[in-house]
Amino acid sequence: MRIGILNSGGDCPGLNAVIHGAVSTAANLGWEVIGFLEGFEGLLKDGDEGHMVLDPNRTIGIMKLGGTILGTTNKGNFVAKIGENGVSQVPQVTVDQAKANLKRLGIEALIVVGGDGSLTTALQLQDQGINIIGVPKTIDNDLAATAMTFGFDSAYSAVVDALDRLHTTAESHKRVMVLEVMGRHAGWIALYGGMAGGADAILLPEIPFRMEHLARFIKERESANRRSSLVVVAEGAHWETGELVAKEDRGTKGQVLLGGIGDRVAKVIQELTGKETRACTLGHLQRGGTPTALDRILGLRFGVKAVELIQTKEYGHMVSYQQYHVGSVPIIEAVAKLRTVDPKGEMVKTARAVGICFGDC
Repeated sequence: MRIGILNSGGDCPGLNAVIHGAVSTAANLGWEVIGFLEGFEGLLKDGDEGHMVLDPNRTIGIMKLGGTILGTTNKGNFVAKIGENGVSQVPQVTVDQAKANLKRLGIEALIVVGGDGSLTTALQLQDQGINIIGVPKTIDNDLAATAMTFGFDSAYSAVVDALDRLHTTAESHKRVMVLEVMGRHAGWIALYGGMAGGADAILLPEIPFRMEHLARFIKERESANRRSSLVVVAEGAHWETGELVAKEDRGTKGQVLLGGIGDRVAKVIQELTGKETRACTLGHLQRGGTPTALDRILGLRFGVKAVELIQTKEYGHMVSYQQYHVGSVPIIEAVAKLRTVDPKGEMVKTARAVGICFGDC
């Protein structure tokens, strides 16, 4: 038995744990694992350029490493998105070439580790006769079919660390500090990171805000002798008008590249309150670095489960974590709906109860 594994989309802490879990489990079954390089693009390369043979000796010690030893990409010939821009199909000539190379290499099943876009591509390959097992990967934690994805814990832990540092400088200068974090459609990183890091206000994509409300909140803190404030804002947060702040419009090549909301919010806060305000964008620091213990364990469990699903021939399924148990769901269910923050849910209620402002009142 020979199986393949690839990572696709953005990198995140915990990917190497998935690889180690899958390779070690396959080795115990006497199977061989081929790792494809640079995401789906590795499926298109002839010879040995697009892949490497993986065995336990090659993956021992990689769990503590961030990123992925296989490399990854969110560009290239395989493009399939779900979300605002709908779904686009991978060209048939590309699928046919991938199928031919998989057949040449004797790959009987392929593990795809990726987010909604990557799993949408994987679903198309499954429909074309390639045996696929999906593993959810997104630091945004926004797949409805799983309660948690690896990488999320590491990502919001980076936000907490940044807020811990910003607290001291904000207090020293009596400033407002605005921290922009990732989160296009879902504000989980901002919400968890902001709550754990002691943010005073959190702006989410799911809760449209008004700057007048946020400015009033900061002035009230000033009146109560709380001279510094921390504001966390997700990159996809927007005013009640629905306006998003973007760095670049990629047109037909992909979604709008968001960024700059932190600077915009900081500027308006200073104008409305007279408080000296600074902005900081955390960016790809949330993706990099050593994975937390939780992400290492979750990634390892996902890798093991992926091989077990191949063993039972449950193709077209994705590994899923629900109620502390790692099981599986059909990939079609995984990509059908994003999991976003419920504005009336328990987490938001908890945050409001301790005085965190969401800019909506």
